[in-house]
Amino acid sequence: MDRIKVYKKQFEYYKGLAEKSIDQLSDDQLFETANAGCNSIAVIMKHISGNMHSRWTNIFEEDGEKEWRNRDEEFIDRFNTKAEVLEYWNSGWAVLFHTLSVVSENELDRIIYIRNMGCTVHDAIIRQLCHYPYHVGQIVHIAKNIKGESFKSLSIPKGASKGYNATRFDKKKTIKHFTDDNEK
Repeated sequence: MDRIKVYKKQFEYYKGLAEKSIDQLSDDQLFETANAGCNSIAVIMKHISGNMHSRWTNIFEEDGEKEWRNRDEEFIDRFNTKAEVLEYWNSGWAVLFHTLSVVSENELDRIIYIRNMGCTVHDAIIRQLCHYPYHVGQIVHIAKNIKGESFKSLSIPKGASKGYNATRFDKKKTIKHFTDDNEK
């Protein structure tokens, strides 16, 4: 499997974790904050999407921190509905996935710039594969706190590791991406 396909699968996996958490919430819960210093899930989604729009638009022609990006604005909730949040969220992911679909394997070593600092396309992808899951973890954590015991687990449920591992080790060894089986 080429590296770009692996990167795409990882991004899809984390997008899916966030969305499985968001799907468990009501419209109002998407906008809840623990206190004035915390971000709501809607704000975190806005920030991730804003970052994607900036980082992945015209990566070979422009700096990844676009002049038109207003990062501070990303942390102000201006959405009215869950549908608006999801529309903006999906638009950011569309920019990322489009860029990954047009970048070739031999371009991964090309230099691009983020805030005037050069890095390879590969390094920029890895940077965002750390950044977005960091925020996805926040989304999952907030959703779990909001839903409490009714939150549907996104991974192996507590107390089920031994049985899960027994099932996995009963199978023949294979080489593939961990998301290919839709397993936890």
